[in-house]
Amino acid sequence: MTQPVSPPRYDSGKAPATARPPAWRTLTARADVRTLSLLGVLAVLIVIGGVTKPDEFLDTRNLQLVLTQASVIGVVTVGMTFVITSGGIDLSVGAIVALASVWATTVATQEYGFAGILFTALAVGVGCGLVNGLLVAYGGMVPFIATLAMLASARGLALQITDGRTQIVTVDSVLSLGERDAYVLGIPPLVLVFAVVTVIGWLVLNRTTFGRRTVAVGGNAEAARLAGIDVRRQRLYLYLLSGLCCGIAAFLLIILAGSGQNTNGNLYELDAIAAAIIGGTLLSGGRGTITGSVLGVLIFTTITDIFALNNLQSDVQQIAKGAIIVAAVLVQRRTASTT
Repeated sequence: MTQPVSPPRYDSGKAPATARPPAWRTLTARADVRTLSLLGVLAVLIVIGGVTKPDEFLDTRNLQLVLTQASVIGVVTVGMTFVITSGGIDLSVGAIVALASVWATTVATQEYGFAGILFTALAVGVGCGLVNGLLVAYGGMVPFIATLAMLASARGLALQITDGRTQIVTVDSVLSLGERDAYVLGIPPLVLVFAVVTVIGWLVLNRTTFGRRTVAVGGNAEAARLAGIDVRRQRLYLYLLSGLCCGIAAFLLIILAGSGQNTNGNLYELDAIAAAIIGGTLLSGGRGTITGSVLGVLIFTTITDIFALNNLQSDVQQIAKGAIIVAAVLVQRRTASTT
């Protein structure tokens, strides 16, 4: 029995067309480049700090302080990253942190000890997030206006509760978490909490249906609705998540400062938005990265520490931060135009 003969192949003289790489692979490659770039910037800042103030900057206590300060705003930034990824914005995070911190440190609240302070901080944060979510998702308000109103209201209520005074924490179990005896292998408890929040945030955004829905809503809300996603409920959940992160940050700030003040969380909203932007989260929504946001927080915190150690004025520091934000936005626009 003869075997079938395959038809002859003719050489056209042209190289075979290569398949176009999948879109997800291209996005992954860009994300890797962005992460490496942020790591490079952070490394340069560490070198600058080590050269200008080697004894002070590279001291273990100073590095622990940098990480501790980054933890509070870092937790807020994780929640902000989710909101911005969905195409929203939250200008009230700093005011919510202030309100949660002063409400949790009143004399009446401190009578319930550690659990009372923690529960109150989380409850106030989630409650404010619920109001934001209802106004945006079901009230049809623009996120900018709704959260701006919350910013003003929360700041005013925080001032009313404290009457402009500092509320000192007297609960030893809370204060002890800020002492060196509470460090785990040289790592402050606040940093450990920040690490846990970061890992959970990364897993939720990248490995769960909730994260995929968040990206879908930010990319195209109408298409997400037609695909069966309850857009309004998703947005409500996102502002609840942002409020929860603010409550956690308020509790960490209480541990760090040992008090509650109506001025707590000042400009946190700008720092969180800036960290998310330079990390690679699109302001227009549809793309977010927890890793990039955390690196953005570390970059800004390191800059602040270097400026403080070198006795440089805060106005120069703000100019440097502004330049970094502008550069990050320009890079985002260039990347989006080439997509």
